[in-house]
Amino acid sequence: MLSAKGLAWTAGIVWGACVLLVGIANLIWPGYAVAFLDMVRSIYPGYAETSGFVGVIVGTLYALVDGFVGGWIFGWLYNRFAGSPAEG
Repeated sequence: MLSAKGLAWTAGIVWGACVLLVGIANLIWPGYAVAFLDMVRSIYPGYAETSGFVGVIVGTLYALVDGFVGGWIFGWLYNRFAGSPAEG
């Protein structure tokens, strides 16, 4: 059995960190990972990588919540389908 809560926190932190680090790298080196940030912008309404550090924080918060929810759903589904060890 997986801890859905533990997986949710892990996924939220990892995905949030990815968006944060790529966003900061884009601020330092304009043009870096533009395709990735365009994809993030298309998913999260209100996020714009061109709005500076505030935009990076907004994207990071979206990613934290999104990763948390996705990780929790994944863990919950895994536990539902895995069943007990005696059934395996």
